[in-house]
Amino acid sequence: MQKRIGYRQAVARQTESLEIGRRSVAASLESLDLSAFAGKTIGLAGIGASYQAALAGALYLRAFGIMAFAYTPTDLYGRTGAAADAFIALSASGQSREIFDVMREAAGSPRLAVCRGSDNPLADMTGAVLAADSGADNGASSTGYTGTLLALGMLIDSLAGNSFDWTRLPGAVSSVFSGVQQAAGQAARLLQGGTSIDIVGADVSFANAGEAAMLIREAVRVPASGWDTLNYLHGPMESQDAATGVIAIGDGREVKIAQDMAGFGCPCVLVTRRMDVVDADRLVVISIPTLGNAMADAILEIIAIQLVVGDMQDAAGLTDITFRYRQTDTKLKPWSPTEV
Repeated sequence: MQKRIGYRQAVARQTESLEIGRRSVAASLESLDLSAFAGKTIGLAGIGASYQAALAGALYLRAFGIMAFAYTPTDLYGRTGAAADAFIALSASGQSREIFDVMREAAGSPRLAVCRGSDNPLADMTGAVLAADSGADNGASSTGYTGTLLALGMLIDSLAGNSFDWTRLPGAVSSVFSGVQQAAGQAARLLQGGTSIDIVGADVSFANAGEAAMLIREAVRVPASGWDTLNYLHGPMESQDAATGVIAIGDGREVKIAQDMAGFGCPCVLVTRRMDVVDADRLVVISIPTLGNAMADAILEIIAIQLVVGDMQDAAGLTDITFRYRQTDTKLKPWSPTEV
């Protein structure tokens, strides 16, 4: 059983959960046969937070010249055969009905499930699983999302023959916790009370923008949307004003977006690895370290934003809430108040 815990508890345990996951995934990869994926076009299927992880994973695969695409189940129903030659199915719980359905449809293709644990219907059905071993979590996914990014990063490194020292990750996560708490609190106060928040990023940060939007909607109950950096410049930003907010993630055009929007009177937060950008009126800068690996850096980014969301949740009087609108047809098992 994977325990359901409070949002802040889940966020705070990630130095531990990611080290446990790193060891578990490394051990599993030693015995996992990935030969069926060689030379294949790979589809990554996910829903909710797992879809955002799929976007990051597909981008990371393509960086190594491996053809890969991220799909929601809606993309795949009735057409898995035309979507990819092999599939990586993402579901932290392994209980997502839609992912189970499309992977059953793709029974003729190589399939691998990436889940929180290995004892679940999706793992049983695909016949191969990489367990992130991320453990206890909140309904607003914290350890589940970062654990999935970790497992995907290590899996893709194995598929691509890439070498990265994942033992560096827990220490970098710890430095985020110790280094950004004050700025995260300032960011939360700046964004608090806004009618909506746009989150903007490119590449794997675009995946995190979507995940951050989900977190804000789930944990703070404020409308939020994730945008690709360049797409954001082509109209979506026009609705922003002093009553809304922006979180920009990145080191390039995102910096100017944050500075410009703050200059227009919109409360803005910039999450960046650059050290030459400073706070300004209506702009809070959260500086984070870099490990030089897209998936590892994505984990550091989202943890910084999780801290902002935690402060916003507390300020809104919503600490450790559960979802108001629980659906009865999205999981293969009944909803539980004590497990995720």
